[in-house]
Amino acid sequence: MITDHSFLLEGNRTGILLIHGLTGTPNEMRGLARKFNQQGYTVYSVQLAGHCGTVEDLVETSWKDWYASVCAGAEKLKQYTDEIFVGGLSMGSLLALNYTIEHPEVKGVLCYSPTFKYDGWSVPLWGKLSAPWILPLVFHLNILRSNILHEAEPYGIYNETLRKRIVNSMNHGDSSEAGLPGNPWHSLYHMQRLSAHVRKNLHKIKAATLCLHAYEDDIAHRKNSQLIYDRVQGPKKLVWLKKSYHMITIDNDRQQVIDESLSFINTYSTVNSEEKT
Repeated sequence: MITDHSFLLEGNRTGILLIHGLTGTPNEMRGLARKFNQQGYTVYSVQLAGHCGTVEDLVETSWKDWYASVCAGAEKLKQYTDEIFVGGLSMGSLLALNYTIEHPEVKGVLCYSPTFKYDGWSVPLWGKLSAPWILPLVFHLNILRSNILHEAEPYGIYNETLRKRIVNSMNHGDSSEAGLPGNPWHSLYHMQRLSAHVRKNLHKIKAATLCLHAYEDDIAHRKNSQLIYDRVQGPKKLVWLKKSYHMITIDNDRQQVIDESLSFINTYSTVNSEEKT
């Protein structure tokens, strides 16, 4: 039985739904959530289906199960708010984008290191080249179900002290604290399907969009954010971060991530505008 580590921080009538990445945990978003709540916002950090448990728990779920968790989280948040923003880290960004595609009432979407492909500089060339054909093969043959692709240095984290602490947590089996130490093949296949679905529908997004991406992201090349910026139709902003790797919500540039996010939310919040007048 997986324990639910989702958390709600109550504030005003503007809500922010935060979505962690593949194999991740709501803890990835806790620092952001606290800062947003300190500024008065109501924040809900959702736990995706199959996460914060074992590899076996995760491979029993699909991207549609993960997305169902997002929809349920949004419905919970709406009980406390009049408008919502949706933000995600890595694969969580794709789920946030998908929710925005299907729910045009969303005020804005915040994409932190969005990941359509694992194509950063630390990803082996064989992995980049083989993923399009090997993942469907592994999934449809139903092989390697319990196998994972282990993450490698620098594990998405520029800050060496923080990196050591996170890696220690991952390697000591506490997936609710720091996530799993790698990505199951079958889960990567489902992420591949989610990626294709979101890519072909990005043009439908008319909500405001903010993309924040490490310029030297080790896991997902910055062109992942550029793709979103080029295709969405609403107001948009793209920011490059210079002192972080993939995990920008906890790395060296986290204060810039917080500041850019709050500025974005303040700009596009209708509730804020009404309160000011």
